[in-house]
Amino acid sequence: MQYYSTNNKNNLVTFETAVMQGLANDGGLFMPSEIPSFERKIFDSLEKFSFQEIAFHIAEKFIANEISNSNLVDIISHAVNFPAPLVKLNDNISILELFHGPTLAFKDFGARFMAKVTGHFVKNRHSELNILVATSGDTGSAVAYGFYDTPGINVYILYPKGKVSLIQEQQLTTLDKNITALEIDGTFDDCQRLVKTAFVDKEFREKKNLSSANSINIARLLPQSFYYFEAYKQVENKKRETIISIPSGNLGNLTAGLLAKKIGLPVTKFIGAVNSNKIFAEYVNEGKFLPRASIQTLSNAMDVGNPSNIARIKELYSDSIEEIQHDIYSESFDDIATRSAIKDVYQKFGYIIDPHGSVGYLALKSYAEKKSLKEYNGIVLETAHPAKFKDVIEEELKVDVEIPERLAECLNKNKATVELSSDYEDLKSFLMD
Repeated sequence: MQYYSTNNKNNLVTFETAVMQGLANDGGLFMPSEIPSFERKIFDSLEKFSFQEIAFHIAEKFIANEISNSNLVDIISHAVNFPAPLVKLNDNISILELFHGPTLAFKDFGARFMAKVTGHFVKNRHSELNILVATSGDTGSAVAYGFYDTPGINVYILYPKGKVSLIQEQQLTTLDKNITALEIDGTFDDCQRLVKTAFVDKEFREKKNLSSANSINIARLLPQSFYYFEAYKQVENKKRETIISIPSGNLGNLTAGLLAKKIGLPVTKFIGAVNSNKIFAEYVNEGKFLPRASIQTLSNAMDVGNPSNIARIKELYSDSIEEIQHDIYSESFDDIATRSAIKDVYQKFGYIIDPHGSVGYLALKSYAEKKSLKEYNGIVLETAHPAKFKDVIEEELKVDVEIPERLAECLNKNKATVELSSDYEDLKSFLMD
C-alpha cells in the first residue's frame, strides 16, 4: 500500500515514510492510494472476533508487508488493550465509551498505536526523531503517555495557555524524560499553525528530523477506525439503520469513521456534531468552508477554527459536497445547550456524560427528530471521561464526580512547562537550542 499527498496524487510514499514524515513535503495530508473493502457477510459475523483481531485485520490491509504479522500483533496487543463498551441508554440510543485507556480519552487508541509503530520504525534508523504535536485538550496527554520513555523519540507538546482544563494540563505537563510541554500564548489554531509552519520549513524539518503525532499523521488516524467496527459488533439489531454521532473538532475521529464506511461498515449516516466553532457545520450545510479564529467553549477539544482533516474528507468524496451531504449531517450547539443536555441525559438515564458527548447526543437527537426516526441504532461517541470536566459536571448535576486513581495521581505532581509566544521564530529558536 502506498500513500499520496492530498495536494498531489503523484507524491507517493510508503507507509513508513508517511508515518515518519507526518505531513507530506508539499504540506498535504497522506491518504491511502486505495481503500480495501470487506464483504458484507464479515460485518454480520463480527461477534466472532475480538477487538484486537478486528484491529489486526484492518491494520494489515493498510500496512501490507511493511510490518510483519508477528510485529503487528505485538503492536496491537499493546495499543488496543482496553475495551470500548457500547452502553445502552434506551432502545434507540447507546454510548460508545472510548475513555477506558490510560489517559481516559479516545485518543489513547491512536496515540498508543502510533507510538508503537513509530518506535518499531525508529529501531531501524540511526537518528533521533522529534515529534511536534498541537493539542486543545486530550491529544497531548494521550501522545505523552503513549510515547513516554520511548528510545530515540523526543516529543514536544504545544498547548494554548489557559485554554485546557486543569486535569488535562496536569496530564500533559507532569511527565519528564523525552516529553516537553510548550505553553503557547495563543489558541489551539496558533499551536496547529506553528506545527504546520515547522513542517513546511524544509531545511529546519530535515535538520531536526521532525514528525507529527496529531491526526494529520496517518498512524494516528487509521487505528481510530478500529472502534467503529467494535461498536457495530455490539449492536443488537443489525437490521435497523445505524447512525453514529461524533463530537468533532479537527475532524480526525469523523474521518476515521468515514474511512470505516468506505471499507464497508454499514453505517447509514455520520453526524459531525460541533460546538460554537461551527465551520464544519457551515461547510456541510452550505458548501462553504470559511476557517476563522476558534471560540473557547466547555467542549474544548472541539475548539478548532480550521480543521486539518477537512482535506481528507474532501478527498474521500472527490470534493463533492453532494456526496458529503449524503453521508454526513452536521449541526452546531452552544454551551447553554451543552449544559442542558448534560442534565437531560442524567435525569432521563442516570448517565453522566461529558461536554463533548453532550454535543454528540444533542446532534443525534436533533437529526432523529428532523427525520422522524422511530427505530434506529443511534451511537454517540463519548470521547473523554466526565471526571476530566469535574467542575462543569458537578455544577450542573450537583453530584460528586469521582476521579479515577490514574487521573488523581497526576494532580499531585508539579507542572513543568516552557512558555513561548505564538511566533514561529520563538518555537524554532527553542527547538534549535
